[in-house]
Amino acid sequence: MSLTPNNIEEYCINHSSQISEVARSLMNFTRSEVHGSRMLIGEMEASFFKFLIHLRRVKKILELGTYTGFSSLIMAEALPRDGEIITIDINPHTTEIAKKYWAQSPHGKKIKSILKPGPEALSEIKEEFDLVFIDADKNNYSYYLEWASNHLSENGFIITDNTLWSGKVLQAGVDKQTDSIREHNQKAFELAGFTKTLLPIRDGIFLITRTPKEN
Repeated sequence: MSLTPNNIEEYCINHSSQISEVARSLMNFTRSEVHGSRMLIGEMEASFFKFLIHLRRVKKILELGTYTGFSSLIMAEALPRDGEIITIDINPHTTEIAKKYWAQSPHGKKIKSILKPGPEALSEIKEEFDLVFIDADKNNYSYYLEWASNHLSENGFIITDNTLWSGKVLQAGVDKQTDSIREHNQKAFELAGFTKTLLPIRDGIFLITRTPKEN
């Protein structure tokens, strides 16, 4: 879902850095053959993510929600040679699709897949990350946000996807997922020591980063 008119988004995509052939093949396969393809990040997000990863010189990423591995591959392509992504999901079918396409890319070796429920997997991870991308089960968004805010490197940041949820977040009580996203958005807004911006890119992207300490 996109809140931007299609022709405007297409113009922006056409004037941004393009995705790789492997990533495009994976995107097209997912859209034509895999249930729930609306869960894919779009090409506009892909360009934006790559820009942020280069800008912040990210080396270590945690991703919550692998799906068919498109976003994992996009981010891996932006990482330096010694960069790493840990991506977590519970669906073995879509994860196998992801691994098939990662294997076709020289950047696939940067990606490590964990097949477990998000909270269970996170309980076993102790290290810090330069970027945590939250795009998994919406009802755990607040938990993922809290975990991420406590596992960021000094210059690390968080990206949470689908934070406008087709505009449904404007009203409380629509359904459980919407209320869970609303709760996440409020908790993100209230996070002390962090700078935040909620952007109307595609279905809403929340950016959250530590506020630099004054000298």
